[in-house]
Amino acid sequence: MMPEKKLMLGNEAVARGCWECGVHAVNSYPGTPSTEITEECAKYPREDMLCEWAPNEKVALEVSFGVCQSGARALSCMKHVGLNVAADPLFTAAYTGVRGGLVIAVADDPAMHSSQNEQDSRYYARSAHLPMLEPADAQECKDFVKLAFDISEKYDTPVLLRLTTRLSHSRSVVTLDERVKPEIKPYEKDAQKYVMMPGMAKKRHLIVEDREKRLAADACKMPENRIEMRDEKLGIICSGVCYQYVREALPEASVLKLGLVNPLPRGLIEEFAGKVERLVVIEELEGVIEEQIASWGIAAEGKNLTGIQGELSVNRIRLAFGKKLPESADVPAGIPARPPVLCPGCPHRGAFYVMKQMKLTVYGDIGCYTMAALPPMSSMDACLCMGASVGMSFGAEKALGRDASRHTVAVLGDSTFVHSGITPLIDSVYNGGHNTVCILDNRITGMTGHQQNPASGKNIYNEPAAQLNLEALCASCGVRDIHVVDPFDLKKSREELQKALDFDGVSVVIFRRPCQLLIKGETKSAKVDGCRNCGKCLTLGCPAIEKTESGVRINPALCVDCGLCAPLCAFGAIKSSVGGENK
Repeated sequence: MMPEKKLMLGNEAVARGCWECGVHAVNSYPGTPSTEITEECAKYPREDMLCEWAPNEKVALEVSFGVCQSGARALSCMKHVGLNVAADPLFTAAYTGVRGGLVIAVADDPAMHSSQNEQDSRYYARSAHLPMLEPADAQECKDFVKLAFDISEKYDTPVLLRLTTRLSHSRSVVTLDERVKPEIKPYEKDAQKYVMMPGMAKKRHLIVEDREKRLAADACKMPENRIEMRDEKLGIICSGVCYQYVREALPEASVLKLGLVNPLPRGLIEEFAGKVERLVVIEELEGVIEEQIASWGIAAEGKNLTGIQGELSVNRIRLAFGKKLPESADVPAGIPARPPVLCPGCPHRGAFYVMKQMKLTVYGDIGCYTMAALPPMSSMDACLCMGASVGMSFGAEKALGRDASRHTVAVLGDSTFVHSGITPLIDSVYNGGHNTVCILDNRITGMTGHQQNPASGKNIYNEPAAQLNLEALCASCGVRDIHVVDPFDLKKSREELQKALDFDGVSVVIFRRPCQLLIKGETKSAKVDGCRNCGKCLTLGCPAIEKTESGVRINPALCVDCGLCAPLCAFGAIKSSVGGENK
């Protein structure tokens, strides 16, 4: 019987690999481009593989470590900036080693399709002295998961599996295998191995160094690292999706394809370098491999051709080597731009409209609402990382004084607040702050695709779960002024926000309204009759409201009739079934 084959996303193939090799538990925090791995894992029977969303990546990795330390296989998934959050347990887990296998899937985002920076996670592998695998297609995504767990258990180490946006979100054919579940290893008390006090850690550090040397030597014999000899004039070292680009752009070139990108197989690289006249490293983002090769005295180039920014592609590599692009590479002129925008009916729109009308300084955060920084809302002044809005607003008060805090707010979503906004809120209260924190509670983790979180009341399987009471939590942190308001009630929102700004101490305003995409029901649309073309409704930045030569129209294909725009029209030209008082 022929094995079954299926077209799979890279992320989907990672999940399949987890199921096939008997992963016991998957714990993650959603972050594009890694999110679908955990979502796909959750589609397998729970008795085979238990999945959970954690409040943040640090917690997720710590739970996964507890699973592996107890003898079972565990996976934790995150995006590149999520690995920053998980770095604390990661570095020490490199010392302790594992009992059951432990794999961390981290998805980098070259070109920042959905991220606030470009970050190369290979540096984490080098810094923590951990092995890192990098697959090149969906088949390898599945196969490398199995390999990662084998390496983890053979060499007593966590293993990093590096993906990128293009690999995570592209499809290729995958051959499916049956599931093989390993036995859970019996628990043995071993404080010298798992309790990282200084005396134990010093001994374990020596073990980490020895492990890395053994891995580097063994890597030269791994079939995942292979030489493909063609023309000896040009040799390319590459890994991951760059291998696909190189094979298409430079079919005549010899290639050393690396599956294990840390530690590097020095002997194999030296062998390959001796077989070619010109050696070039093609790698996305930083010159991690090129720098190591140069440190060994091997003449190689790479970043002088491709640079360190953005995604590579077949055509970028062709251009780097002076090749002519095919006619199909020409982009037609006049293609309209599609800037990111809050959805029609988004509950965040009302909150940011009020903040703009009040001329507030807004310290923002990571989420859908970051798009409020763009025109016409233009209602955000800074965005740094998850949870940073609260600390930034408190810092602004320290620099500019109490009067400035009367015109300053921190804004973050419910999931982001749980992720890393609670501790800076405690800091503000503890140190006598006067900042105002606005929690945009849309009852879901929105930007990454509607994942549940501790404040939503459901788990990853969409089952009822303990729901975090945000008001009670804030009160327990010492906040004495808490307001809850519907952001579509513009008048009430402004009143409550002003009260919070005037309060002598830390205040919290919870703008509570479900994400519009969660609301099911009959499709409706507001209508325009008698528009005088004043443009007031356009300041909402709703994509359903369109400007024409004769005035404003509402696109019925986009409008959800949320009712937010009708109260803004002083002439009553917008007719909504929701109604509303003119503001």
